[in-house]
Amino acid sequence: MTAVTAPADFAGQVAIVTGGGSGIGRAVALRWAVGGGDVVVVGRRTGSLEETAGLAERYGVRAEAAACDVRDADAVGALVDRVAADHGRLDALVNNAAGNFVSAAEDLSPGGWRAVVDIVLNGTFYCTHAAGRHMLAAGRGAVLNVIASYAWHGHPGTVHSAAAKGGVLAMTRTLAAEWAGRGVRVNCLSPGPTETEGAGAALWPTDEARQRVLASVPAGRFTTPEEVAESAAFLLDGRRAGYVTGDVLTVDGGQWLGRAVYTDGTRGGGA
Repeated sequence: MTAVTAPADFAGQVAIVTGGGSGIGRAVALRWAVGGGDVVVVGRRTGSLEETAGLAERYGVRAEAAACDVRDADAVGALVDRVAADHGRLDALVNNAAGNFVSAAEDLSPGGWRAVVDIVLNGTFYCTHAAGRHMLAAGRGAVLNVIASYAWHGHPGTVHSAAAKGGVLAMTRTLAAEWAGRGVRVNCLSPGPTETEGAGAALWPTDEARQRVLASVPAGRFTTPEEVAESAAFLLDGRRAGYVTGDVLTVDGGQWLGRAVYTDGTRGGGA
């Protein structure tokens, strides 16, 4: 994966990126590194995290792979405290860790519901709560939560993920209103269909499903992790987006304006 060349937007700053081992999380971490910022990538698979950190270090920054389950509030708090103490600051948090799969609501088990809500909603709060304390103490910082447009328009087959991401959207706006006067911005980024291995396996596992999803995007193409990372960089940059908080930047080629089709077409919403 090659990051887009960019000016040093983040020189001297420190970011934590969850779900940073692959896909959008990796691209955002590398874009931060291209901008001159140190980065800590967090997730559960050490190997992929170390690969991301190694790629980030090529840009001359300090990068670290940190294994941590975002569902564990105590572990998250300890990690964030250590990073802030080690670097002497914490400027940005990107909540990208997620779990998702397509399921009809009547077939979704309580365990499946909990698995997604624990990662997406609870994990985002635990990370934001831990990082926010440091940012508020410093009087500066940016939190970026990666969601999906079905958080506000709904979509068959995503009741667990839509509910969790809808909660993250409400959390984002609430914290933005609460923290804006104290120098901390909180925003959401909502990518559309993105060419990543994880998304493809979960949301368009067959060629037929892939073509249905592609047909739902007015722009006529999928986006890339690097393209999404450029939008993330804008929202994280206090010089360019310093007056933006509590908002959602949708990067989906116009998909949400029509009808998304992440189901197999057999129940509740085909092409």
